[in-house]
Amino acid sequence: MLQNAGGTAGHDGWVGCLTYKSIATAAPSAADLDSLVRKARARNRKLGVTGMLLYENGSFLQTLEGLPDQLEAVWTSIKQDPRHDHIEMLSEHVAPVRLFSDWDMLLQSRLDQSPGSGPKVATRSSPEAVAGYIEALVRLALNADDIGINTAIAGLAEEGWTSNAIVTLLIEPSARALGDAWLADDCSEFDLTIGLSMLQLAGHAVRYSVTADTIRTSRYSILLATAPGEPHALGTSMLADQFTDAGWRVDMAFPDSDEALANQLGAQHPDALDIGLSDALQRYHALAKLRATVERSRLVKLDQPTVISVGGRMFAEAAATAYSVGADHARMTAAGASIRMAELVRQSRARAQSAD
Repeated sequence: MLQNAGGTAGHDGWVGCLTYKSIATAAPSAADLDSLVRKARARNRKLGVTGMLLYENGSFLQTLEGLPDQLEAVWTSIKQDPRHDHIEMLSEHVAPVRLFSDWDMLLQSRLDQSPGSGPKVATRSSPEAVAGYIEALVRLALNADDIGINTAIAGLAEEGWTSNAIVTLLIEPSARALGDAWLADDCSEFDLTIGLSMLQLAGHAVRYSVTADTIRTSRYSILLATAPGEPHALGTSMLADQFTDAGWRVDMAFPDSDEALANQLGAQHPDALDIGLSDALQRYHALAKLRATVERSRLVKLDQPTVISVGGRMFAEAAATAYSVGADHARMTAAGASIRMAELVRQSRARAQSAD
């Protein structure tokens, strides 16, 4: 289970990731769900497993991440649990970073309808419904319907979708779908650019909530930059809102060369740097240049190293994350990035203090 080309998942920090859906055998109450999650958190914390659980209208959707042995133990337990059946694996892969690194188990639920009370329909957070939302957003973007995009996303937010869910499940996948449409000659580069801009504006309306007070008061600073010459800035734009809301001092850069990025780093001396590639297109040809950009950026502050993360579609899809560009962190999504970066900055500062 969960093997990669270099051996068993979990080697050198890689983790296994699996997502499944199932049907509840009986309608759980809010207390039942609380009890389920409380026990799962205790087990997951002990095993080093993280993830999220969605429940709505009699259906479960769960993602789990962890080292292979621990993940296999949890998966075996899940398959034997009598509280659900019709268990279907949706995806199974390995990745170098966790998407839910800050949650031993995140629960989102809606208790509107019991299992068996009516015909099965696509619920608001089911995989079928999510795929439908993405298709609708792409159609709206290609039609340059910014009002439609904002209305659709605002409606989901009012129904309880978190900002992280909207970014991870809707905006970023829609950007990738727009890139696929361009590659298939279903739209022009102009259409792609306009569509990404509209998703970017919609993303500005999605505000992030940060529960860690220490992060809000930490006064960390970050430079959010597109990779030199990269015209797509969707991820960088969404990160700006998130880090600002989390209490960071945020600067942005859209450099046309490694030298321009290095000059801005030298002038601002941030604690962290995020370099973003396109969220719509896989920039395979840009990997070597991105590695050079990271190496050049590290030379700016040798006495106080800057934590560097990279992002974009290249790092959102597990097959692409195997490529190393020398960064400290490859984010698979913009969601939760401020929390992860705060931890990396803390670790960097602790190492620097121990070395003095």
